[in-house]
Amino acid sequence: MRWIRAVTLCLALLTCLAIPAAWATETEEENPMAQRLADAQTEIMTRRAGKYGMVPIYGRDVADGTYEVRVDSSSPYFHIAKATLTVAGEEMTARFTIPSMSYRYVYPGTKKEAANADPAAWIEFEEENGQTTFTFPVPALNAEVDCAAYSKGRRKWYSRTLVFDASSLPGDALAFDLPDYELIEEAVEAYEVVGSEELKRQRQAAAEALEPVTMDLEDGEYSIEVNMTGGSGRASISSPTLLIIRDGKAYARLLWSSVYYDYMILDGDAYFYNLTEDGGPSSFEIPITALDEPMQVIADTTAMGDPVEIRYTLTFYAETVGNKGQIPQESAKLVLLIAGAIIVGGGVLNWFVKKKRRK
Repeated sequence: MRWIRAVTLCLALLTCLAIPAAWATETEEENPMAQRLADAQTEIMTRRAGKYGMVPIYGRDVADGTYEVRVDSSSPYFHIAKATLTVAGEEMTARFTIPSMSYRYVYPGTKKEAANADPAAWIEFEEENGQTTFTFPVPALNAEVDCAAYSKGRRKWYSRTLVFDASSLPGDALAFDLPDYELIEEAVEAYEVVGSEELKRQRQAAAEALEPVTMDLEDGEYSIEVNMTGGSGRASISSPTLLIIRDGKAYARLLWSSVYYDYMILDGDAYFYNLTEDGGPSSFEIPITALDEPMQVIADTTAMGDPVEIRYTLTFYAETVGNKGQIPQESAKLVLLIAGAIIVGGGVLNWFVKKKRRK
């Protein structure tokens, strides 16, 4: 069964071609940085607490008493289910509940300040119906308050930010009326949307203004070797890569080993966005502005949660231009076509052999 051996060989070759991309992704996401990634999922998944335009409100502006208060947290892992604010003179404290037993201590400061503080200053939890309760000093309402939280499981401190929302208090609890922060925030968001559209137009204009190098090739698709340096080395670009000649100008279609790159920047303000739409490795089409010498680029990755812009250097080598079939992805397509043809041809041949035997 020679055709079976041929199919097996083709499939084995296809597997070998597929391994580098999969390995590269695994290297980036599951290598010894696993602990760092796990911490990032806890530490970096944060947002700004509170609303735009808020100004601090201190104890002297709040009538003495005990009130239910809404607390906004910068982290979904440190959600405040309920809280009670107590005001006495100019002092304010809050008794708040976390709907879990994950944290043992909190501290009014950053994680670094908590780690260096006298343990006697740490605020220990109280258990209530399987939930964790803390009594915490509140320096001001409508202000970002640092709150370090000590994880029982990870045995380390994490920085959190809390905002005790004055608008959740009864109207007669405050010495003055508050602005409509919701309306202010909506107006700011609308302004930012308009601004972002204008910024996108500016970036697109800057990208179109870049002048690719001219190459003495007919318009079409080729391959070219590209070398990338910079970054941490965990992500890579497939080489050779696709070279596109359009009106005599050179463009490259870059394929990353990671799915987490969302844009690339050339020449400071020319942005190019990820072309991949099916969740596969990130890809970009950029103009080649230099041959046989370094091109400085910036690539933005979200692999660690928050976006991070990383500087890289790309070098395209003119003497390595070849046919499109030298690109690994194109070779894989060819192998699939050959394997498919062999399978179909083998099936037809097998049908004729069986038919002949029946005669």
